[in-house]
Amino acid sequence: MKRVMIRSGSLMLAAFLFSTALPTKAAPPPAPTNAPAPATTDTNRWSTNWTSLFDGKSLTNWAVTDFAGHGPVTVGEGQIKIAMGDDLGGINWTNGPLPKTDYEISLDAVKVAGSDFFCGLTFPVADSSCSLIVGGWGGGLIGLSSLDDQDASENETTRSMYLETGHWYHVVVRVTPKKIMAWLDNDKVVDVSIVGRKVSLRPGAIYLSEPLGVATFSTTAELKNFKLRLLDSNSRSK
Repeated sequence: MKRVMIRSGSLMLAAFLFSTALPTKAAPPPAPTNAPAPATTDTNRWSTNWTSLFDGKSLTNWAVTDFAGHGPVTVGEGQIKIAMGDDLGGINWTNGPLPKTDYEISLDAVKVAGSDFFCGLTFPVADSSCSLIVGGWGGGLIGLSSLDDQDASENETTRSMYLETGHWYHVVVRVTPKKIMAWLDNDKVVDVSIVGRKVSLRPGAIYLSEPLGVATFSTTAELKNFKLRLLDSNSRSK
């Protein structure tokens, strides 16, 4: 009886020594309180706080859009670089459902080289989609494609302005049931009612950007700080 008790005690001592020898896994440091929360790969929980859509290191949650003749898409220094191809190039969202109204998207975009749009931002609008074109039709046109089947060069959102190569533009799009609005830096470039209007994409391969994507045309561009948030009650009323 005494030998059994000694053996049992030895086993308990060995188990204790073994467990204390194993390294414990340190808990990850908390994310900075002022940083947008990342969009997780298993579920997206959108809120009125900004959620990052791009982790700054990889194309997680994104795919290179399968445009014919597109150039390479790479990630480096916290930026997505869309290299010039034959025509369209870009990325599209792959990580599940997105808000369809009462939300904002923002990103920073720069034209590195080329002669056409460096930010064709496609986004959901109710049960359809629309694109904000920045720098189209030779490099200086801004507008929505499409409203009532009229593209960015034909409808009332058409606007021409000088867009500087090498300048990082801050792009914001706001979608509500009544309006689409857009800003370029601090300049509101779109403010249009969509009540009773047909909102759609321009015919062609741009549909590959759905539900959310950025395309370029014969242009090299870079993107960063891509994020989304739901609108609060004050913003929804505007």
